[in-house]
Amino acid sequence: MFATLIGPYPAPRQPLAPDEAVRGTVEELAEAGLEPVSDGRGAERAATPADSQRIVAAWQLAASATDRAVKQALIGPYTLGRRPGAGASSATIAESIRGTIEALTAAGCPLIEIEEPAAVDVGEDERERRRFSDALRTATAGLGDAVHLSLVITGGNADTIGAATLYDLPFSSYAFDVIAGPDNWRLIAEAPADRGIVCGALDPSADAADRPELLIWAAHYAASTQGRGLVRVGLANASSLGGLSRERAHTKVEVLANAARLAATASPEELAAALDPRAIDIRSAATGKYTPAGPNQPGRRL
Repeated sequence: MFATLIGPYPAPRQPLAPDEAVRGTVEELAEAGLEPVSDGRGAERAATPADSQRIVAAWQLAASATDRAVKQALIGPYTLGRRPGAGASSATIAESIRGTIEALTAAGCPLIEIEEPAAVDVGEDERERRRFSDALRTATAGLGDAVHLSLVITGGNADTIGAATLYDLPFSSYAFDVIAGPDNWRLIAEAPADRGIVCGALDPSADAADRPELLIWAAHYAASTQGRGLVRVGLANASSLGGLSRERAHTKVEVLANAARLAATASPEELAAALDPRAIDIRSAATGKYTPAGPNQPGRRL
């Protein structure tokens, strides 16, 4: 059970030299309890995959700032190929991305995320499904088990793409936005037991309550699907936190990390103290409201 950041993190409050800003972000995310961590700059800066040396150098800088695992995100070939002015086919872009993945792997990067937000537009169109899967197969061809590859889908529902389309691809784990895309739970339920699932269940909006109940439920539900177990489940923000203040984003990642810890290790007593009582009280489920137990009516908790 782990917690990780998807997408960019807000820039530091005070202007810093680029390298110092990266180190500060990595240290902040690690101290909050995330792992794997990232440099907080997201995948968009890596949208030119041909520049693999720059991307590798950026990952190496981030990795030097912590003893925790550091991942690297790349925009996927299907999404890049659909952008206006892409200048190349998805297949050509995919070959370039594969070269970048190989370079990152050779440098020691343990986990690479491929972000495909355009996956939500594939739907039931068989031609688009083939374009999507062919591009990703080209990008990951020949890599085997050399590196952990994770497919990240945010921004909406992708369930109409079909579980077979997704899980026939050679990814070790899949991250789904279940806030903007609640129907993605259907895909999670069908994921083979040997695939990791990252639940993007932390609402990225500034005014969200940031309570741990939904996050803990999400982790345990994903763990229950196909007998997966918590060892193959992670928690993440549903989509980018980059538009928030640094302080607000930091609060959110702390909640995320704490929810992962509670989901994995908390005793019933610790959960009772940490969660809204309505989430765990038996009478609340029966009556639809929570009434604290009186001296002659001891509380009953799950």
